[in-house]
Amino acid sequence: MDCMVLRLRAWLLKLLHYKHHSLPFHPVTPPAPILVGKIGSIFWMRVEGKGSFQNSVQVKNCFQAMIDDGSRHFVVDLERCPIMDSTFLGTLTGAALNLREMGEGEVSILNANTRNQQLLRSLGLDHILEVDIEGTKLPDERTQVRKELESCAQSLTTCNNEQAAHVLEAHEALIKANEENKNRFSDVIEFLEKEVRDKATAAA
Repeated sequence: MDCMVLRLRAWLLKLLHYKHHSLPFHPVTPPAPILVGKIGSIFWMRVEGKGSFQNSVQVKNCFQAMIDDGSRHFVVDLERCPIMDSTFLGTLTGAALNLREMGEGEVSILNANTRNQQLLRSLGLDHILEVDIEGTKLPDERTQVRKELESCAQSLTTCNNEQAAHVLEAHEALIKANEENKNRFSDVIEFLEKEVRDKATAAA
């Protein structure tokens, strides 16, 4: 079992603990900021730290708002992102799959370090996300974007149930993108489905 799945399980156990003790769930460290800007027809998103479940709902909402506004070409700049977890990867994958189903647009990954490139390959996402390995894509925009980015306006505040539902959706996207991910995340999916179902029943 790889370390990504073990870290995700640790988070799920913490979430379950807070649920049963009726306490608000607060991540140990603050989420990394997401900077965004539009350069011509390209919507640029830069992750200022770890891409994780903590900021993935914000990223998902930002993607959806821009798609609804007509944007179809997205860049996710990982120059300052040392690592991504499976929820964040699933969020990016979900956006790319939505664009593919619409028949236009793409999500390009720029400035991914060796570790992030390996993650993308190991989960079979390099055929869904356009990964710029050579570092030659959009040279002019790379320079311009440094002056154009600002903090994403999407709220970071999420409740436990929204967070669990999003983590479930992100991992379903990973499986949709690559069937081989099903065995890796099957127990996580099962746990989250039960959590979301129990919450929905309690709220009914």
